[in-house]
Amino acid sequence: MRFVLYAILIYIAYQFIFKLVIPVYIASRKIKKGFREMHQKMQEQTGNAGQDQQQGFKPQSSAPNPGNRPKSGDYLEFEEVK
Repeated sequence: MRFVLYAILIYIAYQFIFKLVIPVYIASRKIKKGFREMHQKMQEQTGNAGQDQQQGFKPQSSAPNPGNRPKSGDYLEFEEVK
């Protein structure tokens, strides 16, 4: 009788481990790996953008060039953006 009880318990433990515990563990590892890769890509993108800004970004001056200044009587046409 004990042998049957132990066999049932071992079967239940086997089913629990291989049908629930291991798949959940594997899925959580895949999810963590995906988040880690996404985080790395975001850091690379922001890191590259930061380097580009430091190396090649030169802000334009807010004062317009005197040669490009429109004459005071000219009509400037514009479209309203909604």
